[in-house]
Amino acid sequence: MGTDFDPELQAGYLRECLAQAKRPIGFFIGAGCPMAVRINRGGQDEPLIPDLAGITAQVTNALKSSELENPFNIVVEHFKTDKRPSPTVEDLLSHIRSLRVVAGNDSVRGVSGKELAELDDKICFTIAGIADCRLPNANTPYHKLAAWIGATERTTPVEVFTTNYDLLLEEALEANRVPYFDGFIGSFKTFFDLQAMEGDKLPSRWARLWKIHGSLNWCEDEGRVHRGSSETKRHLIYPSHLKYDESRRMPYLAMLDRLRTFLRQSAAVLIVCGFSFSDVHLNEVIAQGLQGNPTSIAFAFMYGALGKHARAVELATNRANLNVLAEDEGVIGTKKSKWTSGKPAPSCADTPAVKWIADPADAKKKNATFLLGNFAALSDFAESLIGERQRMEIVPDGK
Repeated sequence: MGTDFDPELQAGYLRECLAQAKRPIGFFIGAGCPMAVRINRGGQDEPLIPDLAGITAQVTNALKSSELENPFNIVVEHFKTDKRPSPTVEDLLSHIRSLRVVAGNDSVRGVSGKELAELDDKICFTIAGIADCRLPNANTPYHKLAAWIGATERTTPVEVFTTNYDLLLEEALEANRVPYFDGFIGSFKTFFDLQAMEGDKLPSRWARLWKIHGSLNWCEDEGRVHRGSSETKRHLIYPSHLKYDESRRMPYLAMLDRLRTFLRQSAAVLIVCGFSFSDVHLNEVIAQGLQGNPTSIAFAFMYGALGKHARAVELATNRANLNVLAEDEGVIGTKKSKWTSGKPAPSCADTPAVKWIADPADAKKKNATFLLGNFAALSDFAESLIGERQRMEIVPDGK
């Protein structure tokens, strides 16, 4: 434990990074971000879409009250037998799909191939129902982030990576008239264009949107993936073991390649929010990308106390260019410390990034709380930079 970190200094570093038009900027939007959009549901203040744990609970309840309760219980028992307690819905899908490959038309570990296929479809259908939401108004965190992306003229495009299946980013970008490319081309029946992704010759004012775990509007038809609504084709969400004619062109792999490519760029900045670092595969991609390019840096903003994010802390203590910043403390340059405390109250002013709270031991002093782990605060921070950027671009007339 070293000297306390200055949260305003860290916010200043981020502000400086976002102000550099030539610097590659990427946002990694995790499952916790929709939690920042609050709605009134049945008289209760609730998130628009729950986090991964909430989705897992809803999927579990749906399956336990369905005709698939027995095979689902058997699958859950597999995790207990394998000493992997509390699987997420993505763990369940991976396991079910792996068993399907082995089972074929037979059975494996007490579940038939037919039951496994039905479980897969039921889980995807339930997730789609949970995540198929619209933003409640035009002033959400998603709209504010999209406004910053659209208001900033850059020589390198902003890239947005997300593990979420919902269409909230698309809705916000389109509401702000921000053009973006998501890997698909066309209007009648879209097709996935790997060459356009890898060549990346599109205008820099177009944002890039990469959906690492698939999307509600991805569908499979005749062995190929397309984007668009479909009531008859299954939703493609979470990396699937389904086979395609050219597996290298499988969208999931291409999206991960975009993340690797982004992190290889000189002085790349990846801003992570709402991601718990519970996905080992993605952790490896991020950690290896940062290790392979010391000029890149990642700011991982974590919701709540740092003690809740052991995986992120473990990664950051071994990776100097991964800064993990939580409400009460952070890991910066592999060193862990709390935020500034005991600062004289008159010199403390709240900002979109930092809130000052009275010191319980001395009313004349305040302690810092870092806010950017909340996607709502991060979007407010980005929105506040729009005015700063516009003021910097005003050229005096010389009179």
